[in-house]
Amino acid sequence: MFEVPRTPGGHPRLVLGVLGALILGGAVWAGFSTAVKPTSDAVLASIRPDTPPRPPLVVVEDLPQLAARLDREAAAGRFMGAVLVAKGDQVLFRQVYGEANYEQDRPLKLDSRFRLASISKQFTATAILRLQDEGKLSVSDPVCKWIQPCPKAWEPVRISHLLSHTSGIPDLMARPGWGMRRTTPATLNELTEDSKQFGLQFSPGTKVRYDNAGFNLAAAIVETASGRPYEAYMHETFFGPLGMKDSGLDLDGGDHGVIMGYANFPAGLAAQPNANTSIVAGAGAVYSTLDDLLVWQRALHRGALLKPFSYQQMLADHAPADTPKERGHPRRDWGYGVFSNRLGDQVRPSFQDRQIYHTGSWGGFRNLMLYQPEADVTVIVLSNNYHLRDQVFLISQQAMAEALGRDFPTTLAR
Repeated sequence: MFEVPRTPGGHPRLVLGVLGALILGGAVWAGFSTAVKPTSDAVLASIRPDTPPRPPLVVVEDLPQLAARLDREAAAGRFMGAVLVAKGDQVLFRQVYGEANYEQDRPLKLDSRFRLASISKQFTATAILRLQDEGKLSVSDPVCKWIQPCPKAWEPVRISHLLSHTSGIPDLMARPGWGMRRTTPATLNELTEDSKQFGLQFSPGTKVRYDNAGFNLAAAIVETASGRPYEAYMHETFFGPLGMKDSGLDLDGGDHGVIMGYANFPAGLAAQPNANTSIVAGAGAVYSTLDDLLVWQRALHRGALLKPFSYQQMLADHAPADTPKERGHPRRDWGYGVFSNRLGDQVRPSFQDRQIYHTGSWGGFRNLMLYQPEADVTVIVLSNNYHLRDQVFLISQQAMAEALGRDFPTTLAR
C-alpha cells in the first residue's frame, strides 16, 4: 500500500539501488537550442523496456457525469481549457473546451501547449533530487556551498529549505517594485543577485511561507551542480528522454507554440500576452500539454525518475509542526514542489482520499494537477483563463471523485 510520508527520512546515501530513467515514445526532442546536447548513450541505455506506450491522442469521455457538466459549463462560457483523467494506463477522459486564441478564432486542440505556472516547481524539485541521487549534491547542503558570493544571512539556509518554502528568503511578490520586476525579463543570475539584496523574514525551518524566489535559487543550483544551463539540463534529463516533445521552458519570451492566456474583466474576456515567465525561471516557466503531463506523472510516481528515498523526501511534510490550519481546513503537507491533502474535504459531497497536487496561476492561466496514489489516478485541469480558480478546483475534484467511484461533488465547501 502506498503511503504519503509525513516527515522526511534519513540521509540519501543510505539508499541502495538505482531506478532507471523512463522514456515514453522513443524520440528525443529535435529542434531545441544547440546548447541542448542530445540524450546521452548512458541515459538511453538505462531506459526501462517495459514502459507502457503513450496512449492514442483521441477524445475520450468515459466519465459521463464529468462530461455532461463540462459540456454545460463550456456552452455557458464558464469554462475554457483542457481536462485529462487517467487510471493506471487507461485514459478515462480527455477533452478540450474553447479557444486557443479567440482573436484568431483558433480552437483548442488535445495537444495544445499551456503555461503550467507553479506546477513547474515539481520539475525543479525533481532536478535537485535527481542530482542528489547522482551524488552531485545533497538537499542538506548549505545554499552558500552552491551560490557564491553568498549573503551572511543565508548561512543557515539549506537547499531543502528552498524546496519546502521554509527558507525565510522573501518571495518575489513581497518585495518593493514588484510591478516593474514582473514585466522586466531577467536571467537566473540576475534573479539570484536580486534575492541577495533582502534579509530573511524568519529563521530557516521555523515557518512556511510560499516562495517563488526559493525555486529560482534552486534552478541556479541545478546549473552549478550539473555544469549545464538550467533549460538544457531539463531537456537532456527529463523532456527529451521522456519523449515530452511539447514541453519546455519559456525563458526567452519566445512563442514556443503556447496558447494565449486570458482573464475576466468587467468589459469581458481580455488576452494576457505578456507572461514574462523568465522571472519565475525555476518556479513557473514550464509549458506542457495534457499528455506530456501524463507521461511526467507516470514517470515520477512510478519510480522512473528518482530513487525511492529521494521520492519519499519529495512527498514528506517539511512544514513546522505548529503550522496552522488553512481556511478552516486541515493544512496541506508541504513537500518539495508538491503538496498533499484531502482535497475532497473541500467539496460536497465530500470524499477523503489523499491527493498529491500542485496548482498553477500566472499570466492568463489557472491549472491544477493531482495524483491519488492508491488507485493510481491522475487528474489534469488546465485553463487559459486566470480567473477560473474555483471552477478549476471543483472540476478537478469532480473528475477525481468519479474516477474513484465516489459520489459526484456538486458544490465547493470553502
